[in-house]
Amino acid sequence: MQLIKEYVNHKKEELKQGFLSLGSKVKLVIIQVKDNPASNAYIKGKLKDCTEVGADAELMKFADGIEEKELLELIDKLNNDDSVTGIIVQLPLPYNIDERKVSLAISPSKDVDGFHPMSFYTPATPTGILTYLEDNNFEFKGRNALIIGRSEIVGKPMAKMLLNKDMNVTVVHSKTKAEDLSRYIENSDLIIVSTGKAHFIDNRFNFKKDAVVVDVGISRNAENKLEGDCVPGLNVAFQTPVPGGVGLLTRVALLINLYKGGCNKNGI
Repeated sequence: MQLIKEYVNHKKEELKQGFLSLGSKVKLVIIQVKDNPASNAYIKGKLKDCTEVGADAELMKFADGIEEKELLELIDKLNNDDSVTGIIVQLPLPYNIDERKVSLAISPSKDVDGFHPMSFYTPATPTGILTYLEDNNFEFKGRNALIIGRSEIVGKPMAKMLLNKDMNVTVVHSKTKAEDLSRYIENSDLIIVSTGKAHFIDNRFNFKKDAVVVDVGISRNAENKLEGDCVPGLNVAFQTPVPGGVGLLTRVALLINLYKGGCNKNGI
């Protein structure tokens, strides 16, 4: 597998040429409510990505006091703004705002995060993972995939995408018995871990020697250092790092979706 940082840099160069060929500017609007260090860092990365590939990006940042009605009115205005290609609402939102209602308010044609059930785009994190595996010639057909976590954003769409690639897909979750989890892991060629629990997967499990592990989780420990759902150095053929792994793939997938939006807008 190609190192993710190298892969992402190469992908950005390809996208840069693609955005240039569109002939008109593509614009992403990011809406952020409340100040959150993790969100700030992620948004900073998204803005940097857009600059690097030649897309416009605007951050609209609001304090906690914004009302849900005001936010929905803003989204409606952006939906009807022809200069805006894509809209992202950075999560989490304050407790007084319904995240699902906000996600559903974004036009499916501008929902580059892929959260809307009728979105023109597939969810960014699963898309980034799948594209990376495809570009690295991972063999899907007939092999066993295990997805640990059943979220609407990662687990469920990832399962559908891998089924479409002719993999045998198993989804486990917090209610799965430990002995069953061990058995599933032992027989898996591809393991996607998205539990939100730091170091949930370690070398107490027996892995296939040629297994590939994709670590989606990211959290901060007591020393304020980033760590994933898996301990580093699992006994597998390849493991995505944390940090510098799936987060970068998600960001490049957002650019891919934004580019597709630009193509649709230009009738390409």
